[in-house]
Amino acid sequence: MASQDNKQKKWKNRTLIASLEFAMTGLVTVYKEERNMRKHLMSALLAILAGLAFHLSAVEWLLLLLSIFLVIAFEIINSAIENVVDLASGYHFSLLAKNAKDMAAGAVLVMSLYAIVTGLIIFVPKLWQLLFG
Repeated sequence: MASQDNKQKKWKNRTLIASLEFAMTGLVTVYKEERNMRKHLMSALLAILAGLAFHLSAVEWLLLLLSIFLVIAFEIINSAIENVVDLASGYHFSLLAKNAKDMAAGAVLVMSLYAIVTGLIIFVPKLWQLLFG
């Protein structure tokens, strides 16, 4: 049992720097391996550029950035769930595994819809003013 405890402790984050390195590795991994993450980041960049162009207020920036960070965080969690489910199911079809992955993807969809609604509320009046004001 002591040998098992030592093996587990070996993987524990011993320092703040080690924790940050693991977290950064996770971010790089999700960027490299998940096409949807790259799409979310491109959308985020476009939204931020639009925010700069329209001189958003502090509250608008907070809501826009909240939307962006939530979608990215949910995509990271979704990707982690997919990896764990694949590992646990041995890459064999399982209805429970499918359900778990579909639900995680659904959470990203719900958060993405929130982000879209937030973007519409912020940017449609500004576009309207620009085009017809």
